Amino acid sequence: MQKLLSHTAVAALTLAFAGEAMATEWNVSLWGKRRAFTEHVHKLAELVEQKTNGEFTMNISYGGLSKNRENLDGISIGAFEMAQFCAGYHPDKNRAITVLELPFLGVRNLAEEVAVSNAVYAHPAVTEEMAQWNAKMLMTSPMPQYNIAGTGEPRDELAEFDGMRVRATGGLGKAFAAVGAVPTSVTSSEAYQAMQSGVVDTVAFAQHAHLSFGTINEATWWTENLNPGTVNCPVVVNIDAYESLSDAEREALDGSVGEAIDHYLANYGELLKKWDTVLAEKNVTKVTISDEQLAEFKKVAAEPIAAAWIEEMGAQGMPAQELYDLVGATLEKERAGN
Repeated sequence: MQKLLSHTAVAALTLAFAGEAMATEWNVSLWGKRRAFTEHVHKLAELVEQKTNGEFTMNISYGGLSKNRENLDGISIGAFEMAQFCAGYHPDKNRAITVLELPFLGVRNLAEEVAVSNAVYAHPAVTEEMAQWNAKMLMTSPMPQYNIAGTGEPRDELAEFDGMRVRATGGLGKAFAAVGAVPTSVTSSEAYQAMQSGVVDTVAFAQHAHLSFGTINEATWWTENLNPGTVNCPVVVNIDAYESLSDAEREALDGSVGEAIDHYLANYGELLKKWDTVLAEKNVTKVTISDEQLAEFKKVAAEPIAAAWIEEMGAQGMPAQELYDLVGATLEKERAGN
């Protein structure tokens, strides 16, 4: 009997170790701190763990695995399995998706931002370019149009932007440069210090980032309707890690993306509802840019920058015009469906 029990115990222990070995654990590289911008990643991890009965889990790290500008490099070498990055941090590595950072694309809300991002991410040129980094697009991190928080006297005319030092990346930086501002591409984590020390006068962010990175605490004014564009920040997965998942794990991951995005949109909607209260509490003046000034900004920054992007990317062999047209066609389709 003792011998039988011994064999049984060994078998049970073997099964326990086998079960443990079969479990999948992914490391996820983010930066900053948990905020509206990362809520979909947390929701995704929660859903995947639920759907796999705890057999597929994600360890989410804020800066512990990599610097934000190096997340795509980390994915490429398999240093971690999932990461978030922003196209403007290294536009030479992700040229195709920089179409989504062109100024004044006309995106009106977060749902439209999701639609155009998904359309562009699904384009073969994006798939091919990301594969060079062993990366697969998983989902976007939709953000509303950026607006600037600034110090000193409010600026509500383009002439006052001349010489303005602004934290702005990608297409947004080019848009501000077109009206005489001086853009700098410090990372989001460095923006507060840059503003506090006077390296920049203003910072272009979505609302959640002004809160999370503290720039709204330094600001005396905020443009409520400049809306020059936004940045695009996908969540990607390492291709080898993705392909090594079981069918059930892959189904749990892919099948949870839509629900994670829905959670993100609902959460961000609540933040936007509270934004006016935040401005009042911090005594930040809302600055409204006139229609005439906005029209002039678009004239200087929209078509010329888009045309230059199409020419430059086309010369590099990218289907630039096709990608640009895809954004417009997707917006039309999205609005027709609503």
